[in-house]
Amino acid sequence: MIGYALSKNRVKIRLTEERWFHITESHDYMSGLSDSVLETIIKPQEIIEGDKGELIVIKRFKNKHIVVMYREVNHEDGFVITAFLTSEVERVRKGRRVIWKKK
Repeated sequence: MIGYALSKNRVKIRLTEERWFHITESHDYMSGLSDSVLETIIKPQEIIEGDKGELIVIKRFKNKHIVVMYREVNHEDGFVITAFLTSEVERVRKGRRVIWKKK
């Protein structure tokens, strides 16, 4: 287990070693950013709805945005699906419903 983060819904979201391997295998620039992934879940700037019931959290990270997709299985447990950095955050937002936004 890499770590946990408490979502805005107060659900404990797991970042497992298996998922972290998947993330860093696909996006090698994410190596060393596991704490930033968890921090994005804890303190997102925006939460949007995914296509298949997942939640997508976005937070400004240096000159880009960090995007984390996760699923809340129930009121107590959830898990990270993937995470990546993007400079094209509008492509992530396009056509998706905003659930929560930091004021």
